[in-house]
Amino acid sequence: MWLFWGSPQGTAGELLLQALEDLSKLDFRKFQDALAHGDLHGQELIPWGRLEEASWMDTKNLMVDFYGGEAALDVAIASFERIQLRNAAAMLPERREKALNARYSKLVIVTSPVREEQRSTRSLATGRRHAEIMKEQASSSIAVGDLFKPGSDGWIPKVVVLLGAAGVGKTMTARKILLDWASDKVFAEFDYVFYIHCREGNLLTSQASMADLITQCYPGSSPPLAEMLGQTERLLFVIDGFDELRFSFDRPQSELCSQPGSRGRLEITLSSPLPQDLLPDSSLLVTTRPAPPCGSWGKCWSAERYAEILGFSEVEREEYFHRFFQNPEQAAAAFQFVRGNETLFTMCLVPIVCWIVCTVMKQQLGRTGGLTHSPKTTTGIYILYLSALLRSLSGRLKRGMPGVLRRLCCLAADGVWRQKVLFEEKEVQEYALDQQEALPLLLNEHLFQKDISCVSTYSFIHLSFLEFFAALFYLLEDDGEARDPHAGPTRDVKALLESYSNSRNYFMLTVRFLFGLLNEERRRELEEEMGCKISPRITQELLTWLQNSQNTSLAFLMQETAAICELEVCHCLYELQDSGFVATALDPFTGVYLRGLNLNRFDQTVLSFSVKNFPKLESLDLGHCVFLRDDPKDGAGLQPAKQTYREKQQKEGKQSPIHLLCQALEKSGCKLKSLRFDQCQLTGTCCGALASVLSVNPTLTELAGNEDLRDGGVKLLCEGLRRGGCQLQSLRLGCCNLTAAGCRDLAAVLGTLPSLEQLDLSDNPVEDGGVRELCGALVGPSCSVQKLWLWRCRLTKASCGVLAATLPLSPNLTELHLGDNELGDGGVRRLSEGLRDAACRLQMLRLWRCRLTEKSCGVLAAALPLSPNLTELHLGDNELGDGGVRRLSEGLRDAACRLQTLSLWKCRLTGACCGDLRTVLSTSRSLEHLDLSENDLGDGGVRLLCEALGHPACFLQRLWLKKSGLNEETVQKLAALKAVKPNLNIGYI
Repeated sequence: MWLFWGSPQGTAGELLLQALEDLSKLDFRKFQDALAHGDLHGQELIPWGRLEEASWMDTKNLMVDFYGGEAALDVAIASFERIQLRNAAAMLPERREKALNARYSKLVIVTSPVREEQRSTRSLATGRRHAEIMKEQASSSIAVGDLFKPGSDGWIPKVVVLLGAAGVGKTMTARKILLDWASDKVFAEFDYVFYIHCREGNLLTSQASMADLITQCYPGSSPPLAEMLGQTERLLFVIDGFDELRFSFDRPQSELCSQPGSRGRLEITLSSPLPQDLLPDSSLLVTTRPAPPCGSWGKCWSAERYAEILGFSEVEREEYFHRFFQNPEQAAAAFQFVRGNETLFTMCLVPIVCWIVCTVMKQQLGRTGGLTHSPKTTTGIYILYLSALLRSLSGRLKRGMPGVLRRLCCLAADGVWRQKVLFEEKEVQEYALDQQEALPLLLNEHLFQKDISCVSTYSFIHLSFLEFFAALFYLLEDDGEARDPHAGPTRDVKALLESYSNSRNYFMLTVRFLFGLLNEERRRELEEEMGCKISPRITQELLTWLQNSQNTSLAFLMQETAAICELEVCHCLYELQDSGFVATALDPFTGVYLRGLNLNRFDQTVLSFSVKNFPKLESLDLGHCVFLRDDPKDGAGLQPAKQTYREKQQKEGKQSPIHLLCQALEKSGCKLKSLRFDQCQLTGTCCGALASVLSVNPTLTELAGNEDLRDGGVKLLCEGLRRGGCQLQSLRLGCCNLTAAGCRDLAAVLGTLPSLEQLDLSDNPVEDGGVRELCGALVGPSCSVQKLWLWRCRLTKASCGVLAATLPLSPNLTELHLGDNELGDGGVRRLSEGLRDAACRLQMLRLWRCRLTEKSCGVLAAALPLSPNLTELHLGDNELGDGGVRRLSEGLRDAACRLQTLSLWKCRLTGACCGDLRTVLSTSRSLEHLDLSENDLGDGGVRLLCEALGHPACFLQRLWLKKSGLNEETVQKLAALKAVKPNLNIGYI
């Protein structure tokens, strides 16, 4: 997709003026006459009194003010056709399309299933998924012309929701869709496309039917309604900015419209399910923020496809700079500067921010010193942009701006609270905002047809500026001006923060700006430019709010410790850029728990800033997060011919996507105990950075990371483990693509790391060779490993022989996980030799899904009485059958058996085995947990178990069963056991 980067009205005005200047004086007079007296397809006519003395420039300005930029071009084309200027009528659309395409930069759209638990954490200002995910998830990208094409299952969606953060280009994408459709480039399957802008819809007060909306959207005066309604499959409705509607959509079905001609208030008409009832088979494209703040589109329509605008990729960002500056040298200088500033460059992923950054860069290029100073935060960029606007004012206007800005901030705060972005003229006048020469710098003016008259409406140049000025409202000191107490919102920031905690999506950027405006340096700059006093009086209130955020969804209490669970907390703290404030704000917390996020480089910078100033940090859990980054440009420079291993390692560490975070951990001085990166798609380059963390954090006891570290990454990690001071107790490297070579490096470390108690190498192709490497170290006198997890490691019975020899020689090893390996009965036979040894201290053995049969049960039954330390045995998902249970019960009944937990889920058991189990339950004095789920025991078999469960000699505390297949009487018998055995808990799967 593409995004228009310039001012739409400015571009339309230039095209219109060029077209008018091409006219002769006579044709120009005819054109003016058509504007005043002609049939303009339902458009309002401009009074002749205003046109009679108007020049080409005056006429252009009148048309743009009266109709709006794009609509003025449509009126011009219609007027040219009316006065028979066919060449002019044909040339203007060509110029229009050429100008628009020349000013568009490419955006990437991907199909994206909505996950509500992640949507609330996504940023409105910078988005949450940016350039790197465009590369990594290229398979999910979609062209705008394919939004209504069949999916992989052949299903053609009728309702498509196009998501995007504030400023990412939703509205301009929707408008470009209309342009491309009109040019026969996309959506040939639709004969009519209707555009409904929800921001303007908020101003409609009269009742309207769906047919009325179609008529208003139709460029002519007489739409063929009968034809349209007869072929609704050829209709597409584009509803732009659905999140900006202030209506309530929680309405009973009886209030909704059921016929296209049924009139109702706009909110009722739009609440009615368009494709399903009003216009069967029509299609719908909705643009909205990820989580609408004032009602859910889900209450109105069931979306069949979600797509998301991600922002600019690296290539498109550079292209955008060249389009903006047009001067190649300036564009290259500005882009090179921004590219070297990681924060700025990442912020430019969002088109509106990119435009602001370019505007600021252009201003700075024209000043002494050039690009020597750059802001680090979003707030800093906006302050520089506002300062540039204010500096452009004349002395007379600038003297009056403090009052204008105060009232503008009141208007913005009122808009945030009322969830309103478009203001009528009377609302602007209520705040005495009447400086017509200065106001256009800060507000856009629109002419909007309301009922039978035209009214002026105003909006901030972008929604994010409304939120910026709303935040400024809470910091401006009162100038003593008399003000109607009902003219604006209260300055009680506590109310804002409370509302933010309950509905963060709408207030998120406002609160973020609140923190940014408290930065002393930025506050001083703004005071100088605005001439207003900005007070830091709310600093303590923000601090108290953050410290008590465990009472909100921003943080939570876990085992009497508080942890941050929203990245937005870090974004707010980053905007302030005050290390002391950050440390104080985070003092009540000991952990950060962020799961399932796509962290772009700006997010990583923000998170690292908080981590670096988090002295009490003990736990950092980033499981299932994806660390995104820009790939370095090819050919950036020649590499040194030779590098020492250390130099190479340092370079690889800096290229790691977690380099910033690890660097922050090294500098924080925190007493980190747990660091988790499980399912984070990390590669071996990350291990150099992790190794450095291990060497400087002697308190770190748990490290979890996986995905694609491979043997090379583990080799780097082992260097950190060898360094003095490392006290790691738990190392989890599941699913890292490790082989026997990686196990060899780990084995070399085990003897030098006596603190390590848990080693998880599950889901790695280590094979039998890897086990041999590990076992050689496990028997060493300095090895303290107690838990060894090797499930799904492509092991065979050969590994069992090596492990059997290790068990008696490794007194610390108490837990062995070998599930999902093809060990077979032969493997268990070999393993049992070690189990029977008196020196074996194994307490837990997991052998689920190991291709075992009844034969293995006989071998294990013989080993149980000789293994008094073994208390847990997991044999689930093996074809043991009733015969296997019969043989296993022989060992379970032996008084020397100390087994407490037995898992037999999905073992092909029937009611025939319940007699043997009844005997075991009645005689075993150790068995406390029994899992028989996913087995069809039947009512008869379960009733046999009930007899034993009620026996006084039965000590079972937990029983798992398969509920399906049991009748109500059997279930009631099980429930009745609670009366005689209150400690018995029965669960069903």
